[in-house]
Amino acid sequence: MIRTVDLTKEYDGVIAVDSLNLEVKRGEVFGFLGPNGAGKSTTILMLGAMIEPTRGTCYIGDFEVTRNPLEVKRITGYLPERPGFYDHLDAERNLDYFARFYGMSEDERRRRIEEVLEVVGLEEARRKKVGEFSRGMIQRLALAQALLNDPEVLLLDEPTSGIDPQGALEFRRIIKELEREGKTILFSSHILSEVREVCRRIGIISKGRLLAVGTPEEIQRQMGEEHYRIIVEPLPEELKLEHDDILKIERDGQRGIIEAKSDIREFISEVFIERRIKLRELRLEMPSLEEIFMKVIQESEVDENASGS
Repeated sequence: MIRTVDLTKEYDGVIAVDSLNLEVKRGEVFGFLGPNGAGKSTTILMLGAMIEPTRGTCYIGDFEVTRNPLEVKRITGYLPERPGFYDHLDAERNLDYFARFYGMSEDERRRRIEEVLEVVGLEEARRKKVGEFSRGMIQRLALAQALLNDPEVLLLDEPTSGIDPQGALEFRRIIKELEREGKTILFSSHILSEVREVCRRIGIISKGRLLAVGTPEEIQRQMGEEHYRIIVEPLPEELKLEHDDILKIERDGQRGIIEAKSDIREFISEVFIERRIKLRELRLEMPSLEEIFMKVIQESEVDENASGS
């Protein structure tokens, strides 16, 4: 339902999205996960026909986005990271303003506004001025706006950012209900826990490049192979392990934790046999998805600091 082929966007020679190849299936809630500045928003803007790619192509359904922007807008709904509404107008009148862009009659607008306010749980706040809304209510109103045209595809840019836990819980409930209705949803976030709650598959993006795609378990295997953690017990203080692939050795009593660029268990075993030390434990431990994502964020921050200095 959503597909990109070598999708690239440059701003003044700086690559924001770099040769992105991504596919989201019809009816899927897909998590687009990455630190701030990773290229998530730029990708969504290209998918929604709001900006054009420098090169590459993207598709929504059967439509190539750059060649069919109006058809794409007809079947997509977009929730921006920072929604904009008229604070002096109530929720109903704000939605009526946006519904007019879809050519709806007055009766159609009234019926559809009533429907989407019910979907997002704001029917009792329909006559309340938006300036009095909480952040969570504004996000739900923005989702109602994105649903006005009953889209097949929803592009959600950081929809739960900055809202309280109860608001995030309510938003996730709505997303799961929309999934049951068969909507295809691209859910962009820098918060891993939010993505894991609602998405069966996720893609991790950093510095404009897609690093991994799959279920959380598949990504853990894909990206964990770049970073090996080997548990050894005992690991005597006097034993010095020297190998080009060893990154770090930590000791916790008799237990040792070795971080390495490859699986060096065979080397460790040979050293222990040679020294006639009895091994009680020698196993490979994969880093958790949380640890993998934190590593991506830290590397991104290091690059930002380096470029800013």
